[in-house]
Amino acid sequence: MMTPSSDREIFSSRVLFAPVDQVYHLFANPVHLKNWWGLKDLPIPFMSLTCEWWQLDPHHARTRKGHYENASVFKTVVPLHSITWTRISKPHFDMEVGFEALDEMSTRITFRMLFTTPEECNKIRAFAGPKNEENFDRLERELVQLTTSSDKN
Repeated sequence: MMTPSSDREIFSSRVLFAPVDQVYHLFANPVHLKNWWGLKDLPIPFMSLTCEWWQLDPHHARTRKGHYENASVFKTVVPLHSITWTRISKPHFDMEVGFEALDEMSTRITFRMLFTTPEECNKIRAFAGPKNEENFDRLERELVQLTTSSDKN
């Protein structure tokens, strides 16, 4: 399991009350990922996700002024355990997402962003931590919607 280990990283974690396979599914499936990953109030109208390349290129829905490139290349995918990638657009960093089954109905998800230097990390630390928490909030809502829609079937 990942834990924070240096001044070059941003680490976020949350326990979700859902099985690890459901949590992983919402990350691995672009249909669900687009509903919770990214900046609040900034929809992701374009996303290309393959086993080697991930491109998120959102534009602000109201003004169409913002351009927030987020291009990454996957390094490893271990289903139900971890996904790692290297971000190739600025700011550059390595990202690791971990999935840990705590029991049959709860999962710890962790985000670890590793930068080359503490200075690069500190440039976005104040921004990234709260934004990761927003992602976790939306992920929890997506889990509730998935559970609710499954109960109806």
